[in-house]
Amino acid sequence: MSTVLVIGNKNYSSWSLRPWLFMKVHGIPFEERRIALYREESRERLLDVSGSGRVPVLIRDGVTVWDSLAILETLAELEPSLAGWPSTPTERAWARAISAEMHSGFGALRSQLPMNCRRTIATPALSDDAQQDVDRVREIWRACRRAHPGIGPFLFGNFTIADAMYAPVVCRFETYGVRTGPLEREFMDAILGLPAMRAWYDDARRETEVLPQFEV
Repeated sequence: MSTVLVIGNKNYSSWSLRPWLFMKVHGIPFEERRIALYREESRERLLDVSGSGRVPVLIRDGVTVWDSLAILETLAELEPSLAGWPSTPTERAWARAISAEMHSGFGALRSQLPMNCRRTIATPALSDDAQQDVDRVREIWRACRRAHPGIGPFLFGNFTIADAMYAPVVCRFETYGVRTGPLEREFMDAILGLPAMRAWYDDARRETEVLPQFEV
């Protein structure tokens, strides 16, 4: 079985982090292919992999899947024993809803707090929309953690697709020192303490590319 995951710069590509982290945490073997973004040749190289021209892209036994959430859904189907989603219908619906909300929303947060693993930056003055996004993320994390006390440190106790979807926001909150309460901080510490997440940060720090548009 051949599995390849194409990703972008680890310092900046939040979308790439999601399936990469899920696969590493669950021990899914894969070949990592990295395409540096925003270079003259980047677009051509990306289009050679997928018509979307974006990362991440999963290539498994000749099947190509692009888009981070679609990749995670595919992995959950291919590897059901890993419990990519929670076990009960109610919990699965909840996890899917917050994952889809992360996937399609929070544009102001993404714009004002771009992914940057190499730096620690003072919290900027947030727009009303960005602050609403931050408050909503915190609300989601608190609700999930309150509903699953004593099971595990992640949103639904054990590490699921929902955690992978919100991992880049954990990075953003950490980089910009976004204020959080104890429940949110507990979740952030669990994500940041994962060996796979520490490995991602180590690789990001070794990258040499600097993209000014993401250097707030």
